[in-house]
Amino acid sequence: MLFSQKSKLTRERKADLAAFQKEAQARFRDVDLLNLAFTHRSCTNEDKSPNNEKLEFLGDSVLGMAVANRLFELLVDKAEGDLAKVKSYVVSEESLAGIALSLGVDRLILLGKGEEHSGGRAKKAILADALEAIIGAYYLDSGFENATKFVLHLVEPEIEKVLQNRHRKDYKTLLQEYLQKFHRSYPVYHLVRKSGPDHDRTFWISCLVGETEYGPASGKNKKEAEQGAAGMAYDAIIAGGGVEAARLGQVENP
Repeated sequence: MLFSQKSKLTRERKADLAAFQKEAQARFRDVDLLNLAFTHRSCTNEDKSPNNEKLEFLGDSVLGMAVANRLFELLVDKAEGDLAKVKSYVVSEESLAGIALSLGVDRLILLGKGEEHSGGRAKKAILADALEAIIGAYYLDSGFENATKFVLHLVEPEIEKVLQNRHRKDYKTLLQEYLQKFHRSYPVYHLVRKSGPDHDRTFWISCLVGETEYGPASGKNKKEAEQGAAGMAYDAIIAGGGVEAARLGQVENP
């Protein structure tokens, strides 16, 4: 095994990983490999021991292939652009972080002290990356066929949400696509203020479309606040009759 090492897992840790496997419906032959998938780089920065980054790299490819193949089978009459749009939502950080939370990944991930104190267990990027690492670990442990089944078990509900237009929108992308296509312009985001200590900041950002300013919206990071401000602008445009914008955010039912 590529990442083989003598197991140092405690009885309690093994029990937690066994419970995760039951919840995720994925049985690992090599539980140490699964534990590695939960090991964030902040946990190993000092001693240079293995972390989950390579598994994340591998899992990202397995995830993408499994989802692309499923959409190819499911949306046989749709253009490549429609398949790409659905896939982008399904494998997005937002979607993967939500799946990770539903599986309890936030409780099991191993973090360094600094990342722990800065709220790393709630960071969407860390959760999404860990889920991809788990997928990569399962591929190494059980092969592509089983890994594909595991991926589809996780993402089928997300695919259905997109097809039924019930998913959480990427408002920054939707707003930019609308403005580029119909007005040949771009949204501009401004940091209005920020508050709180370094480990618990709140950002307030507004979105300028032409001469109209929307927001500000708040978020625990700039990306989240920008999404909120873009959502305010996008929703206002639709309410004001910008039906073209609404169409950009939809995928027609097959």
